[in-house]
Amino acid sequence: MTTDHHKNIIETALLCAQEPLAANELARLFTDPVLSSTEILAVLHDLQKDWQSRGMELVNIATGWRFQSRLAMREYLDRLTPEKPPKYSRAVLETLAIIAYRQPVTRGEIEEIRGVVVSSNVMRQLEDRGWVEVVGHKDTIGRPGLYATTKQFLDDLSLKDLQSLPALEDGKPALEALGQAVIEFDSQNAEVETVIPLEGNNPAHEDSSTISDSNEQR
Repeated sequence: MTTDHHKNIIETALLCAQEPLAANELARLFTDPVLSSTEILAVLHDLQKDWQSRGMELVNIATGWRFQSRLAMREYLDRLTPEKPPKYSRAVLETLAIIAYRQPVTRGEIEEIRGVVVSSNVMRQLEDRGWVEVVGHKDTIGRPGLYATTKQFLDDLSLKDLQSLPALEDGKPALEALGQAVIEFDSQNAEVETVIPLEGNNPAHEDSSTISDSNEQR
């Protein structure tokens, strides 16, 4: 049987933690009596309800549970932070969306979908950010690397798993669906990207788009 005391302990641990905490880690807070996983989850769900009308929320993401500011609070919190979050080009976001929804996928398959060569800089940004990684190699000529998203990607987008990605309905572009989850894509202020289709045996053209159009969610 859990008590308000147990809830206070778990709430405090989550508020003070620098990283998300899994249920089994939270269980280590209690020795006498020991709380079961079911009891821990019940407390977590109670805490979610307690914080429903506040500026912060308790979310369950890939690596555990954490408190985070609600999206509606970003406008105000940004006033306290002089440094702006990194901005990503449309090319980066489109590549990320393709990997997220089609993984595992090779670089060549990404280029086939986008119709342009994926620049090394685009892939480097995604890897340096910790959002994608090579998880294997395709059994074909050259054994190209297979890219997939990471747990860091899920954590940064406040997602528990890949099934939590916004569903693509009625042909809705993956970029827009992904952006609605965590990235505010400013399509009105973005420049128009020129995409040159790949045709026949003509060499693909390097994608050098430098559109700044998105911010990360806090």
